[in-house]
Amino acid sequence: MPTTVLVTGANGFLGRHLVAELQRRGHGVRALLRPGTPPPFPASWAVEYAEADLSRPRCPAHLAAGCRFIIHAAALAQVNPARNPALWAVNVIGTENALRMARHAAVQRFVYVGTANVFGFGTSARPGDETRPYAGQRYGLDYMDSKQLAAEHVLHCVAREQLPAVLVHPTFMLGPGDAKPTSNALLLELYKGRLPGYPPGGKNYVHVADVAAATVNALTMGRPGESYILGNRNLSYREAFALLAGAMGVPAPRWPIPRRLAALYVRAAELKARLTGRPTQVNQAMISVAADGHYFCVDKARQELALAQTPIEQAATEALAWFKAHGYV
Repeated sequence: MPTTVLVTGANGFLGRHLVAELQRRGHGVRALLRPGTPPPFPASWAVEYAEADLSRPRCPAHLAAGCRFIIHAAALAQVNPARNPALWAVNVIGTENALRMARHAAVQRFVYVGTANVFGFGTSARPGDETRPYAGQRYGLDYMDSKQLAAEHVLHCVAREQLPAVLVHPTFMLGPGDAKPTSNALLLELYKGRLPGYPPGGKNYVHVADVAAATVNALTMGRPGESYILGNRNLSYREAFALLAGAMGVPAPRWPIPRRLAALYVRAAELKARLTGRPTQVNQAMISVAADGHYFCVDKARQELALAQTPIEQAATEALAWFKAHGYV
């Protein structure tokens, strides 16, 4: 039965797809936006708006009043600089505030959107899954560490307060509608020929629309207290860059970038940054992440959340068409 869903982070890359999916299914949406954010959705959509800065302690808990569900998708996904207090404010304090709203509204389901990075990754032959303990602490990235702590807070509320929460953890999302852009910046760099080579590691890729649909499914599917990795294909960077570049009709990077060479480049870039006062585009943590294979199994989400598996090539072509239509290329 259609009902009103509070969506935090509604104007983000995934958030916009979540609102569209909820609209398609006939749900009302209360979009929670940062103060001063212009309404991002068509006036014809049944979207009401509320404003709050979730990163501030003890923001109002009544904002979900009358909502039977909450999808908490608001997050700051930044890896450069590696350390940034804003990540803890948005990702941890923001989650604590969303949980307070869930308690106040006595919601029937709280869906937390995390990241697959909170699980231990594996090889392409034996990918990681929801049972693998967190392994991201090795990188020294506040993004991963803050998302891990936020997920722990949600699980604590499940265990101590019987909060009906389901946790979904996307991998690397691609697709249309990435206005900033965020993860799809990779596609723009490939399309413009700005990537000189490929690092030795790899990751799991997924179409953002598949993530949105499975996340909305989690309002009524899945088991409270369970976590689900939302992904699709495990690809080395060499495989991914070739696949994505081919889908967009441009040449793929040809040369491998050894980890040692990348580390030397970063040290030189950091020295230049200290001399010029300008930030670097990469850091040592990013190089370490790119050298590892962040591969995951998504069988659990396919079975319990009906996670679709749209081809990654389609995500790339749809993203490129959207970028062209909106003047990015």
